[in-house]
Amino acid sequence: MTQPQLFHCLRYRDADAAIAFLVALGFTERLVVRDELDPTVVVHAQFQWRDNGGLMFGSVRDDAKGLALRPGTGVCNLVVESDEAVDATLRRAVEAGGRIAQEPNEPPHGGRSAGVLDPEGNYWNIDSHPGQ
Repeated sequence: MTQPQLFHCLRYRDADAAIAFLVALGFTERLVVRDELDPTVVVHAQFQWRDNGGLMFGSVRDDAKGLALRPGTGVCNLVVESDEAVDATLRRAVEAGGRIAQEPNEPPHGGRSAGVLDPEGNYWNIDSHPGQ
């Protein structure tokens, strides 16, 4: 496994619901640091995407230490291993609280693609085309 060098960053109002959704998509938990006084608050989390990607996120906070990212405004592209995996990943995402934003289709550049909104509205494109 290679060490990720590029991380997409998000903020969530409900970090525990986000964690359940991300695991359903296929992310692997690497690190979750919670606030000692309020364990529902995730101060910092890192999740691995397959063998070469990553996501960092945390709870929305009022302190100056948190980035001013608005929940529900992120867009991320997930490359999965096959056309069949697009449909399977989409199904798991919906079972974990996601809403279909784009039905599975075959885009002109190749592969298979679908879109899902996580419980807070971030858009996740699920794609079997690895790019060029």
